[in-house]
Amino acid sequence: MEFDFDLENPFSGSDEQNIQLSKALFIGCTDSDEPSLLFSAESDHMSSLAVALDQLSTRCHALSLIVQAQFSNNLDPALAYLAVNYIDRFLAKREIPNEKPWIARLLAISCVSLASKMKKTSFSPADLQREEGFIFDARTIRRMELLVLGVLEWRMRSITPFSFLRFFTSYFPLANPIIIQSLKTHASQILFKSQNDVKSLEFKPSVIAAAALLAAARELFPAHFISFRTALLCCEYLNKESLAECCSAMESYDTTAGIEAASNGCDSGYSALTPVTVLDRHRAGLESEKTAGSASNG
Repeated sequence: MEFDFDLENPFSGSDEQNIQLSKALFIGCTDSDEPSLLFSAESDHMSSLAVALDQLSTRCHALSLIVQAQFSNNLDPALAYLAVNYIDRFLAKREIPNEKPWIARLLAISCVSLASKMKKTSFSPADLQREEGFIFDARTIRRMELLVLGVLEWRMRSITPFSFLRFFTSYFPLANPIIIQSLKTHASQILFKSQNDVKSLEFKPSVIAAAALLAAARELFPAHFISFRTALLCCEYLNKESLAECCSAMESYDTTAGIEAASNGCDSGYSALTPVTVLDRHRAGLESEKTAGSASNG
């Protein structure tokens, strides 16, 4: 399962790839220039803030491992971003016991592995297990990958804030390609950092993208900030109140949260339960839901 997925173009790919993605998002759709499709679909790819708050400890452990990998193994920021997106979407639908941090590590490893396959990037699970209590074998990681795929309903072509950058930069008053690329690059750095803060889960990806571009424009091109903001506020797809809240929140984001978690670590302690035991329980839960759904549809 390797697709060379592009965060900025979630619908791109050949017909052959779309056939392989028979259970993935928007089968056969390759028109990444259709904004209405993108905006109508983003809610299906959001994480629930309320659920995420109940899973803060798990999220902390998972993110700390990924951030460490970024520093020690030069993990691609885009790959890490996609992996964290999978983690957040998974935690919004599945509860993981907070007292079992090794499960968070297994989730992190599996989501990085899935993201690497989507990005066509080589990845060795050993890079994320060098100093950990449990060493997960390939079979256990594969089983966790299948669990994640099932929970996410095979929608691995995530719609993220990056998916909206190209659309919103068309509102910028300057059309110079070099300036636009500079704006996107700076906004991308803001997005990479802001993902560490759980507050970012409160907003739609499109709103986060617009807020990041506004923040980048304020820093790089202050003379054009007002006109850019005015243009974005006229966008029919954006909620003005939500954008204002996101811009305000982005100014106060603790963008070092993930780094500090990686440096200081989260609460330690390991469960006597094995990874296989917990995976079996979660998979049983998935099968129960499928059975219940089939019964209700019959």
